Amino acid sequence: MIIISACLVGVNCKYNGGNNFNKKIYELFRSRKAILVCPEQLGGLPTPRVPSEIVIKDDEIRVLNKEGIDVTENFLKGGYETLKIAKAVGANLAILKSKSPSCGVGYIYDGTFSGKITEGNGITAQMLIKNGIRVCTENDFLDYISE
Repeated sequence: MIIISACLVGVNCKYNGGNNFNKKIYELFRSRKAILVCPEQLGGLPTPRVPSEIVIKDDEIRVLNKEGIDVTENFLKGGYETLKIAKAVGANLAILKSKSPSCGVGYIYDGTFSGKITEGNGITAQMLIKNGIRVCTENDFLDYISE
């Protein structure tokens, strides 16, 4: 079973109310057993919502939106809810949206809201990794799919 960021198959759950449709991932979703998730919605955030980025303050990881409001608890809740779903369905792979503060794998935005990226994982991605679920993004998912 695969967990997929819902925005990647055309669900309008992105922060700005849009999506990040990827035709190949949509075809994979249609042909395989997969569950769609949006950790930010699962964490109680609305769509559309103010963009958020991970910020490290005093050696503590926080998620702040562009208005400076701390939304860390929403991101943690969304991560836990996604992890519960992944465990419930026996997921062994998650295809997540790159650079997202929830779903980014390997690289995320740097917390300055300037479009710069830095090494790191989003909150949900990190939770899944810590629990033994392989994670990848729309950029490298073909390397993880076994026919």
